[in-house]
Amino acid sequence: MPSSHSATVTALALAVELQEGFGGSMFAVSLVIACVVMYDAFGVRLQAGRQAEVLNQIVYELPAEHPLAESRPLQELLRHTPSQ
Repeated sequence: MPSSHSATVTALALAVELQEGFGGSMFAVSLVIACVVMYDAFGVRLQAGRQAEVLNQIVYELPAEHPLAESRPLQELLRHTPSQ
């Protein structure tokens, strides 16, 4: 499922295209904004997943008597892979 941000900017670009036409400058601007938002959403999810992997490894290596040793692991797969 796409993120709500990606779905919103895609809908915006489509609405502008329907109103202004494919060759309009407003469509070009909305398309660039959509690409930036989707690229950023992909990068944030990717980096958050990598951070979760590192934090889970740190917690796994804690001694058994540490208060966080029994904590629930963080979700590591927060993103779609590039092939998805």
